[in-house]
Amino acid sequence: MEAILTGEPISAERAYSLGLISRLVEPGEATNAAFELAEKITAAAPLAVWASRRVILASAEEDEETLRRMSNEEFAAVMQSEDTKEGLEAFIEKRPPQWKGR
Repeated sequence: MEAILTGEPISAERAYSLGLISRLVEPGEATNAAFELAEKITAAAPLAVWASRRVILASAEEDEETLRRMSNEEFAAVMQSEDTKEGLEAFIEKRPPQWKGR
């Protein structure tokens, strides 16, 4: 609130302590850190990532009951997907999964 109302910047450390940013990196390393994070996200099952994102975005506006129902519905849909089967098979076979987004 202070930063918004005064227009004064806050340090990265303060933003991190307030939960406004998720990680701190050394100066000049932001792009590398962003690409590393993007690689981790894109390596995950896309249906699960998209479902998680929908629930997180909805959390700003929806009540707890709606979010619980939405989470259950998203989870059920992901569990019935081809990607879930692929993920389990890849785990058993000790290989990286080949996600299809289906």
